[in-house]
Amino acid sequence: MVFQRPPLNRSVVPFPFLCVLVSLAAVAGLATAGDWPTFRGPNRTGIASDTGLLASWPAEGPPLAWEAPGAGRGYASLAIVGERIYTLGDGLSTANDKDEYLTCFDRATGRPLWKTKTGQPWTDGQESWQSSRSTPTVDGDTVYVLSPFGQLFACRTTDGKELFRVDLKAEFGGKKGDSWGYSESVTIDGDRLVCTPGGAEATLVALDKKTGRKIWACAIPGDRGAGHSSIVTATVGGRRVYVQTTASGACGVDAATGTLLWTFPIDQTTAVIPTPIVRDDLVFFSAGYKRGGALLRQVPGPDGMTIEKLYGLNTDLANKHGGVVLVGDHLYGDSDDKGIPFCAELLTGKVVWKERGSGKGSASVTAADGHVYVRFADGTLALVKADPAGYEEVSTFKIPDSGDRPSWAHMVILDGRLYLREGDRILCYDLRTK
Repeated sequence: MVFQRPPLNRSVVPFPFLCVLVSLAAVAGLATAGDWPTFRGPNRTGIASDTGLLASWPAEGPPLAWEAPGAGRGYASLAIVGERIYTLGDGLSTANDKDEYLTCFDRATGRPLWKTKTGQPWTDGQESWQSSRSTPTVDGDTVYVLSPFGQLFACRTTDGKELFRVDLKAEFGGKKGDSWGYSESVTIDGDRLVCTPGGAEATLVALDKKTGRKIWACAIPGDRGAGHSSIVTATVGGRRVYVQTTASGACGVDAATGTLLWTFPIDQTTAVIPTPIVRDDLVFFSAGYKRGGALLRQVPGPDGMTIEKLYGLNTDLANKHGGVVLVGDHLYGDSDDKGIPFCAELLTGKVVWKERGSGKGSASVTAADGHVYVRFADGTLALVKADPAGYEEVSTFKIPDSGDRPSWAHMVILDGRLYLREGDRILCYDLRTK
């Protein structure tokens, strides 16, 4: 096994510890959500549980609580746990090189706390395709992150000290199903870390989260390799299932044994990126590049599990990389990467509206308190009513200094605040009603 013990951690740069005396979770009149420990939140839905948020914004946007440099280039979102924020980027303004770092910031002020080098920057392809894109995952006193090159790091949350790393390519024959680097946010489930190397003998693997040692490996015959999605957990008929999409389509894997339960293959396309949506026994998954979205039902049986296709790939529901959220019984997302948000019925796939927004380019979505937050690639952020009756932009503003590279990083809404990763900076906006 390629299992590297950490070297002397000369790349970790500690900062003085900042004591936060007032808990952010004690805001009167606000329903708090706790933590956002991984990509798309604790349940990977992209939906925040906050209430009491601003119903509209001034032209310049909601009040800016703070902004902080040092995130670097990249499209990774943010993991927020306790008093700390974590992300991944390269070419940090706070570093003296162009390498990639896992970074940690104070949640109350944005002050940088530490940074740990994870390797060289990802520079394949045109400039706007480059850099980090894996959102860290936090569990207890450990933060995990996957570099574009397939290096899985486990680091200490207090100071960034590397605990172990696993090379998914060398250890598991990992490969991507496209020409871009790894971007999955790993899943922590009890004492296990689950991720998607994409190898012929190890499409998905479960590792001991404390050591990185293999517990099981699941091979999906003929799979093209890892996509960009992150695993979502379902419970069907008393069985725990890891639902994932790879470059070959959707699949379900038994959580206890790593046994492959089902697959739903799709034709080869440029890349498969969005994370699936799970509701009870239902799985909605989408792929861009005109592939579409499909709804499946997982059906347990005496010999395992089968899939019932409620509807196949509907091209009107294609989504490239901005993600789709399920609010009530309706799906909201961008039409491929056109900057044309849609709303569709989950159970039928019927589009009830599709309208061009105020921004341009692909749009990522996050939902909270009866609204969908739509972030366009040109840096426009729109507050849209989560209403099947029609597309209504309540407010919009332009994210400061956006436009140099696409605004692709997914948003986080937590405890009345909106967190944005915009290039090297993290911006924190106050969404609380006064």
